[in-house]
Amino acid sequence: MDTHQDTHSHIGHERASGSDVAMAELLELDAEVLASYLAELTGLLADRTDTAPARILDLGSGPGTGSLALARQFPTAQVTAVDLSAQMLHRLQKQAAAHGVSDRINTLAANLDEPWTEINEGGPYDLIWAAAFLHHVTDPARTFAQAFEQLRPGGLLAVTEMDFFPRFLPEDAGIGRPGLEARLHAVTNTQPRHEWTGQLEEAGFTVEKRDFEIRLKHAQAGLALNGYAQICLAKLRSHATDALDADDLAALDALLDETQPHSLARRNDLGVTTTRTAWIARRP
Repeated sequence: MDTHQDTHSHIGHERASGSDVAMAELLELDAEVLASYLAELTGLLADRTDTAPARILDLGSGPGTGSLALARQFPTAQVTAVDLSAQMLHRLQKQAAAHGVSDRINTLAANLDEPWTEINEGGPYDLIWAAAFLHHVTDPARTFAQAFEQLRPGGLLAVTEMDFFPRFLPEDAGIGRPGLEARLHAVTNTQPRHEWTGQLEEAGFTVEKRDFEIRLKHAQAGLALNGYAQICLAKLRSHATDALDADDLAALDALLDETQPHSLARRNDLGVTTTRTAWIARRP
């Protein structure tokens, strides 16, 4: 079971249309609930840039949550969003229009494991963004080398990873035994954290690594929190059938059932606890 990889299977390779929609919804809810984290990270990039970026490249853009955050942070920049999925890019275009930035976000369907011919035509770039993407390419070292070549001197590559799914429930969820979510994470979070520092340095970058500890109460996370928790826990539940005790599986099923009194959809005691890792890499 590779839940860690499944977390980000939206990027970089062929995929089914139905899974595109589900992953896009998850990513959009993630960006809505964790908007403060995205604002903090893009603000940090603004502090690290020597000049305001004019050309930004979003690698493995998915539905464009990163592209939109970058367009907000850098209001004069042109963003090129690259993804293999035409469905993801269509969704991105609709979101860009809804946010009034369709004139500043261009989309490009491309397989990033293949030569970057069309991508290179838009360079050199001032900033390249790669969120939860690089662990899906065939050869990350080659991708870092290509990114290095497409950045202007002094330009930044921002790499981010979602370390694992967030936690949402209180210790005692009011159903089943206390510690349910901790046990769920223990049996599904089986992969080590991604670590890109060495490969970035080998590609020629100078690297700053930042860890983000995110803790949001229900009111801080906003109206999307319940739906976000529902999707995340349902995905983890699908990987835990043979790993958790029957009583824990029954409790999870009750939490995921919108007709039940303890349903995630009805709760106002949820929060968000999670970690994200970012590498800010500069081309000298």
